[in-house]
Amino acid sequence: MAGRLSGKVAVVTGGCSGIGLATVKRFVEEGAKVVIGDIDDAKGSALVTELGGADIATYVHVDVTSKEEVDALFKTAKDNYGSVDIAFNNAGISPPDDDSILDTELDAWRRVQEVNLTSVYLCCKAALPYMLEQKSGSIINTASFVAVMGAATSQISYSASKGGVLSMSRELGVQFAREGVRVNALCPGPVNTPLLQELFAKDPERAARRLIHVPMGRFAEPAEMANAVLFLASDESSFITANTFLVDGGISGAYVTPL
Repeated sequence: MAGRLSGKVAVVTGGCSGIGLATVKRFVEEGAKVVIGDIDDAKGSALVTELGGADIATYVHVDVTSKEEVDALFKTAKDNYGSVDIAFNNAGISPPDDDSILDTELDAWRRVQEVNLTSVYLCCKAALPYMLEQKSGSIINTASFVAVMGAATSQISYSASKGGVLSMSRELGVQFAREGVRVNALCPGPVNTPLLQELFAKDPERAARRLIHVPMGRFAEPAEMANAVLFLASDESSFITANTFLVDGGISGAYVTPL
C-alpha cells in the first residue's frame, strides 16, 4: 500500500548513506517530505535533486553533537513543511580505535558517545516540543543488537552508546505515550553499509566473525532496515512504543547458528 506517510514530514540524520539513505528514499516513496541531516554536502545536494527538489526534500549540514545545529535542523522541517511528524535519529560512527576496553582511549570513548548517544538526546529534545504541540509524532532511534547482548567483537564505546540509546528510547516512549508521541529503538543486526564494507576491507577476519553468528547466513541490506523504520514511522505501528525493535536476522534469539 503506497502513501503510508502521505502528508507527513520526516527528519533523518545520517541521511546520505547506509540505512539513513535507504530510509530517506523509502519515506519519499511513501509520500513524506524529508529533511536530511548529514555532513556530506555534495551528496546531500545531489540527493535533494534526485528526490525531486525542494518541494520534496531539504538538505541541512548538521553536526549532530551541536545543540544549535540540531535545533536548526528540526526548525527547518517546521519552517519549510509545516510540521515535524517523524524523527529518525540515525547518525552514528564506529571508528577502529573503539575496541576492547583495554585498548580504547578516553578520547575515542568520548567521541563515540557524543556522536552515537548525545546526538540522539539532542535530536529527541529538539523534536519533542513540535510533536507534543501537535499531539502526535513518531521518533525512531537507531540502537543495535549489541544493546541487548554482548558483542563477539568488542567495540566498548559503541556497545555502551547503543545501550544508552535503547534505554533512553524506552524511557521517552513511556513518558510521552499519553501525549500522542511514540518512541522506539531500531536494533539492527549487521547491515551491508559502507561502514561494514570498510570493516571488511580493513579487517576481513574481524568482519567474518560477525557473519558466523547470523542464523540467516547473511548481512541485512539497508532497504530491509528502511522497511522496518517505515513501519515504526507509519500509523500501522500506532500501538507500538518504548519497543526494542530487533531486525537482526535472528542473532539475538540464537544459542548456536546452523552451518
